[in-house]
Amino acid sequence: MINILGQVMVYVNNQDEAVKFWTEKVGFTVISEEDNGQGMRWIEVAPTNQAETSIILHNKEFVSKMAPELNLGTPSLMFFTKNLEQLHSDLSNKNVTVGEIVNMPNGKVFNFADSENNYFAVMEKTGKN
Repeated sequence: MINILGQVMVYVNNQDEAVKFWTEKVGFTVISEEDNGQGMRWIEVAPTNQAETSIILHNKEFVSKMAPELNLGTPSLMFFTKNLEQLHSDLSNKNVTVGEIVNMPNGKVFNFADSENNYFAVMEKTGKN
């Protein structure tokens, strides 16, 4: 039985730029970085205060050569926060592309784009986070 989402793999064109985006703009921390010495490099990033689920940044070009059958489009990620307005403001102030805050039945949400124009969502749930 699956009981937790451990890692989300995001395939990017420029791993160094992706790391800068997630650490400098979103405030994540690099948990680990691996390189097999044959071109396969991956970097694990996660929110500073919890590492149950992390994002692995893979080199899109390398993975597409290794496994051409894979769909390397960006997965839809929904992050949770306890202060949506503050996060929206912080990202905007760091010149991150952010969408409007939208009220949904189960909370407020907005989306934001990374340096390669991949979009992600953030939600402040109504009630308990």
